[in-house]
Amino acid sequence: MSRAELRGRVSRRAGLVVPGAYDGVSARLIERAGFPAVYMTGYGTSASRLGVPDLGFAGLAEMVENVRQIVAAVRIPVIADADTGYGGPLAVQRTVRAYEAAGAAALHLEDQVWPKRCGHLAGKEVVPREEMVAKIAAAVEARRDPDFLLIARTDAIAVTGFDDAIARAGAYAKAGADVLFVEAPTTIAEVEAIPRLLEAPCLFNYAPGGRSPLLPVARLAALGYAIVLLPVQTLFAAARAMAAYLEALRASGEPGGLDDRLMPFAEFNQLFDVPALLEQEQRFVKPDRRDG
Repeated sequence: MSRAELRGRVSRRAGLVVPGAYDGVSARLIERAGFPAVYMTGYGTSASRLGVPDLGFAGLAEMVENVRQIVAAVRIPVIADADTGYGGPLAVQRTVRAYEAAGAAALHLEDQVWPKRCGHLAGKEVVPREEMVAKIAAAVEARRDPDFLLIARTDAIAVTGFDDAIARAGAYAKAGADVLFVEAPTTIAEVEAIPRLLEAPCLFNYAPGGRSPLLPVARLAALGYAIVLLPVQTLFAAARAMAAYLEALRASGEPGGLDDRLMPFAEFNQLFDVPALLEQEQRFVKPDRRDG
C-alpha cells in the first residue's frame, strides 16, 4: 500500500487497525499477519532502543533512525510517532522532512510541553493552542508529498478538559492536519463524541492499561474512527513471552527443554526471506575456476 492508498483508506473512516512495532522483527510479524499498515510506537522505541520510559528521552535522531529501519524492513506503510516535533515550527519542519525522507507514510505531532511523557501517564502539560497551530502550519508547509499524512494529537483532556481538547483539535484541522488524535478520553461518552464533534478523520489510541475505555474495534469503526492504533501490544506480548521463558530457564537451568516456546530457526529465517536471499546470492557468486 502506498501513501496515497493509505490516505484513501483513512478517508473511509472504517476503523483501520494498525498494530505498533518497535523494531524490524515486530514490523515484519505485523506485515506477515496481513495488516495493511504498521505504527512505529514512540513508547516502544524508547523502551526497546534505549531501555528507558517514554518521558522525553528519545530525540529526533533515535526516532528517525528507527523509522528508517522499520520502513526498510516492510513493504506496508508506516505511521510514526514524532512526539512534539522536537522544538518550535522550524524544528517541526526539519522533523517532517526527516520522517518523510526516511520513508514514513504519516506522522503524528502532539501539543505537549517538552519533555513530553506517555499520553496515559499523569503530569502532562500542553503548550498554548496558538503555538501548536503554528507548528501544524509549519508541518504542512514542510511536507513534499501531498499524500504524506499529518496527524495532530492533543493531550489536553488530562490538562484543560474535554471541551478544550475538542476546540484544539478543530483548530489543528483548520491549520491543515489531515487526521485528529484526541488522546486519552476517559469515558465512553467522550470516546463516542470525538468523531461526531470533529469534521476531520479521527484516530483512537487503543492503549491497554491506559486511561481510556476500550470499546470493541467494530464499535469504534461504527462511530467513524478512521484509524485504531494498537501501540504497545506487540511490545507487551514479547516482554511477557521473554520473561516467562527466562523464568523457566532460570528455574530449570536447561534450555533444551524449552524449545517448544521458541519460533523455530527455519521459520524465523523465512520471516526475513533468508532462503530467497541465499538463492539470489548464488547469481553473483563466480563459478569455481579451479582445475580438476
